[in-house]
Amino acid sequence: MALKPAGKDQQRRKDRILDAAEILFAKHGFDGVTLRKVAALAEVDLALASYHFGSKQGLFDAVLLRRAEVLNERRLAALEACERAAAPKAPPVEEIVRAFLAPMFAADLARDPGWQHYFELIAYVNNAHDMGGRVMTQFFNPLVVRFMDVFKRAMPDTPPEQIYWSYHFMSAALSLTFAQTERMKILSGGAIDTRDLEAAVEQMIPFVTAGFERLCKTA
Repeated sequence: MALKPAGKDQQRRKDRILDAAEILFAKHGFDGVTLRKVAALAEVDLALASYHFGSKQGLFDAVLLRRAEVLNERRLAALEACERAAAPKAPPVEEIVRAFLAPMFAADLARDPGWQHYFELIAYVNNAHDMGGRVMTQFFNPLVVRFMDVFKRAMPDTPPEQIYWSYHFMSAALSLTFAQTERMKILSGGAIDTRDLEAAVEQMIPFVTAGFERLCKTA
């Protein structure tokens, strides 16, 4: 009987499987990837991928959960910080938007190849008709609901549906930026590079804030 990899070696192999799956899912989507392809890229036995994650769906969910937990912790910490700074009032809309967006564009994430693949994967999932609702709900809805409650406190006279529309448009802008298609680099003749996530967030925060405030004021 073959012995199971022990301790740190087992964790390293598991991480290699997750890293390889992240790259492949971001590039080819869920249907374009097999466990065999993941195992080959990770340079592990196919049986080991099945042992750790059971199925392709189990692996896909594990890839999303691994970084979602880190991301959600950072965003929640940023939201709580801006609430404390504004207490007893609700935070300004721009500070809520910043708490939602800025942690995802922090330098240590924006410059990390693994996180870049993850963000591309999130863009894919968020625009996938057959899985976007389920996956985004499963991994991000509790945090988003918390943000929506703070937006509602900041704009108490605004019909809730207008706030949800505003969030929807913010999410769309985020997904397109994460997709990093280079279309804007081509269209602008190289004047901007949407792969520069640190620059992108400084443009996105005031843009999204103005959208929230204008749409909600109109309502």
